[in-house]
Amino acid sequence: MSAPQPTCPVCQSTHVVKNGKIHNGKQNFKCRECNRQFVQDPQNKIIDPATKALIDKLLLEKIPLAGIARVAGVSEPWLQRYVNEKYQNLPRQVNVGAKRRGV
Repeated sequence: MSAPQPTCPVCQSTHVVKNGKIHNGKQNFKCRECNRQFVQDPQNKIIDPATKALIDKLLLEKIPLAGIARVAGVSEPWLQRYVNEKYQNLPRQVNVGAKRRGV
């Protein structure tokens, strides 16, 4: 008995073939109709706002990204993208005022 052939998520075609495996060992498929590659049951992990708040606090400390990733339970590539996006949205100019003299 073999597993039922999956359908393409784009065109709903059943004319699909196996196309190797992805990084975590799951079977990769390719649709012969639209050439879309897909995995039958993708496991996308959503990072909740509480974890992001914890990461934001940990970024203020002198902790390596690898340590933050271990503590927060996220992957290092995801954390690097998150940090890059966060710093990209910061203002680039610092407002510096004149020092007060003779206080």
